[in-house]
Amino acid sequence: MKTFELKGETREATGKKATRDFRKEDKIPAVIYGGERAEAIHFTVTNSDVRKLVYTPEIFLVDLTVGKETYKAILKDIQFHPVTDAVLHLDFLHVFENKPIVIDVPVILDGLAEGVRAGGKLSLDLRKLKVKALYDKVPEKVHVDVTSLALGKSIQVGDLHFDGLELLNAKNGVVCRVQLTRAARGLAAKNG
Repeated sequence: MKTFELKGETREATGKKATRDFRKEDKIPAVIYGGERAEAIHFTVTNSDVRKLVYTPEIFLVDLTVGKETYKAILKDIQFHPVTDAVLHLDFLHVFENKPIVIDVPVILDGLAEGVRAGGKLSLDLRKLKVKALYDKVPEKVHVDVTSLALGKSIQVGDLHFDGLELLNAKNGVVCRVQLTRAARGLAAKNG
């Protein structure tokens, strides 16, 4: 997993008025949960600092510095403004080497499916898979080989197995499929 350096400033004030004031200064209120201490740590980051972390399909391990403390964390949740799509709030999860995390990992399809050669269309139904693993075992992307996928067939979550990863999606969830196209139907009707 790639790492991302981020610096934040601690904040004492919480609540609507304080967060509104932070946003006017182009700062985003944020929280980190899951540390040794039970309470959450409130801090702010700037919009420009988190742009490459928020607007990407990739996942990162964040080296987060808040005040004098440094944490290893993952971005757990982002709240966007419903109209302007501005980032309103960020939630980070403090991660440890011995505790598994749950995170969504992007899916990449590898190979040319048999069904596509026969005139079908390959569609990716699940763009991300929810996995549970130690943070150092989480891959940047999950690769799924589709070379033997025939026309009208699909690959489900239950068909996939990766070392060190537990897949949390429903076992019957379809990851990808090769669908029959009109052209392929017409070709099959002519030949049949």
